[in-house]
Amino acid sequence: MKNNFLYGILAAVMFSGILHLPMMSQNDSVRLLRSHPAWLVPASKFNKNRFTGVATSLGAGYTAALVGLNELWYKGFPRSSFHFINDLGEWQQIDKAGHIVTPYLESRYIMQIYEWTGMNHQKAAIWGGFTAFMFQNTIELFDGFSAEWGASASDIGANFVGAALMTAQELSWGEQRISLKVMPHFVRYDDPELQQRANELFGENLIVRFVKDYNAINVWMSINPASFNPQQQRLKWLNVAVGYGAGGMFGGYDNIWTDEQGVLHNRNDVVRYRKFFLSLDIDFHRIPTRSRYMRVLLDALNILKVPAPALEINTKGQLIFHPFI
Repeated sequence: MKNNFLYGILAAVMFSGILHLPMMSQNDSVRLLRSHPAWLVPASKFNKNRFTGVATSLGAGYTAALVGLNELWYKGFPRSSFHFINDLGEWQQIDKAGHIVTPYLESRYIMQIYEWTGMNHQKAAIWGGFTAFMFQNTIELFDGFSAEWGASASDIGANFVGAALMTAQELSWGEQRISLKVMPHFVRYDDPELQQRANELFGENLIVRFVKDYNAINVWMSINPASFNPQQQRLKWLNVAVGYGAGGMFGGYDNIWTDEQGVLHNRNDVVRYRKFFLSLDIDFHRIPTRSRYMRVLLDALNILKVPAPALEINTKGQLIFHPFI
């Protein structure tokens, strides 16, 4: 079982701290920039030296990531000729949602790095999306040559959707009015058999479960109403969030597995279901601050959906109110 939330979250946290300017008026931004070292300020025109440094750094980081990924994950599995698999129906498409969120987050911050070199906004948005899209597709290349897995056309399509969502908004509006976020909602099972299976599949450590537990990961589309209504002057940071999750999954396609002792477990009595949420959220990009360090913190927080009251409608026919999710 593979999960790309880890790559997206780590990359987004890393990129969020690099060269992001506050969303303020032009005069306020100028005053803010004057209070910081020149190297923090995006170049007023294309700077070849900065671009070379960025390209070299991204290339070196990309190469190191490939080597590390191969050593940590793929090296121990047999190789094969390049091939595709159809895994669209696996895990109730939670993994596909991850393939959308990951390049969205990556492309958003890579764009800002390109802007720091003096690249104009539209080109930075296009190349930011393209860079993230290609970065994610490298994982499909590894999968395609692995006998254990295979490249997935639906994963590639999801990668494109995520990167394109970021780029299209920047080209159309010059900002992100619709953000993609994640937030886990961990579950423990009263049934010892199911809890043991969950531990084996998703791990017991909360950090590991955050990136592997498909029953816990909820993905969110966080929409900022104020950005569509220039007349709104209050609560510009308040978002409406629509979420998707799933539950009852103890295997990719069904709840049948064989344990390490060779014992067959058939738990298809456990209903696999989808969850849809409606909640509120905060767009931290729209909270003004004159502190660069606070800006970095707010940008990092914007990867996660803020816990808030939410309504859940699921395919088991239930309507559930969550005080915080």
